[in-house]
Amino acid sequence: MALEKTFAEDKIEIYDRGAYKSIGVRTATIIKDNGIEISRTFERSLLNPNDDISNQSDEVKALAAIYFTDAAKEAHSKNSDVPGP
Repeated sequence: MALEKTFAEDKIEIYDRGAYKSIGVRTATIIKDNGIEISRTFERSLLNPNDDISNQSDEVKALAAIYFTDAAKEAHSKNSDVPGP
């Protein structure tokens, strides 16, 4: 029995907050036994313009470069008490 555990970002979403946008990332944890998937669980995270994105994937960093502008960071700072989705 050879168990294998992998991770995959299987969904990336953009949330419009009005003055700025947030990036939602869903990561799947996949367990396989001899190449056959036996389990899949999900974890979600939400990134805002002032968050540290240094540990994110290249795809998420590319989206952050587009959406997390200086204006978006300023707007997020002014509205940081607004609840998430």
